[in-house]
Amino acid sequence: MELKILHFYPDLMSLYGSYANVSILKRTLEEMGNTVTVERVELGGDADLTHADFVYMGAGTERAQKAALLYFSKLGDAVKAAADAGVTMLFAGNSMELLGKTITDDAGKVYEGLGLADFTAVQNKKRFVEDVYGHTDLYEDAVVGFVNRCSVITGVETPLLTSMDMGHGNEGPCGPEGYHKGSVFASQLTGPILVKNPALLKVMVQAIYRHRGETCPEIPVDQYMAEGWAITAEQLKARCTK
Repeated sequence: MELKILHFYPDLMSLYGSYANVSILKRTLEEMGNTVTVERVELGGDADLTHADFVYMGAGTERAQKAALLYFSKLGDAVKAAADAGVTMLFAGNSMELLGKTITDDAGKVYEGLGLADFTAVQNKKRFVEDVYGHTDLYEDAVVGFVNRCSVITGVETPLLTSMDMGHGNEGPCGPEGYHKGSVFASQLTGPILVKNPALLKVMVQAIYRHRGETCPEIPVDQYMAEGWAITAEQLKARCTK
């Protein structure tokens, strides 16, 4: 298949190696015999989401996030239509907050979000910087990663991580984290999340094939990624039990 990835604001929203989520997905899809084009969407640029197979935005500073919101919100109707059509999307880090109804910054200023989801985000001056060990209903393996966030997110009815043994979730310590509905996935976990979690990478690949109406063949396993996940998960789990 010929597949297209839309990478929104890669220069602005690129903290914590966020670009690697796109790199590892592209490499995996190509190893499966697909031709993959990555289209970079810069600030102010237009994008045809109707022909996208994967939509991605990474993490940025709070200031960069507001700049991204200013331009991304203009594509709100197109993003919602693509989500309704089943286009696979991943929002990593604080780009997740753009999907909700509002973002309130640490000075109390309220910004309108896309309204793709019903949650709200309130940012604080205090940051939560910590490792994460959690669980999702999508597969059995633990989810590992890292968060550096300053927000409390309320109103998420369908979190990506249903529980956490370590780390700060949407509303507080060791609670549900992220957002998932249909083909839209979002999480504050960085690291980057698809590199650190091979099982989640498989979920993305399967979602892309499902949207295309194709049967997903066997997905290649990167042994270095698998071993890295296993070591990280073992170490974090041990810390949880102390």
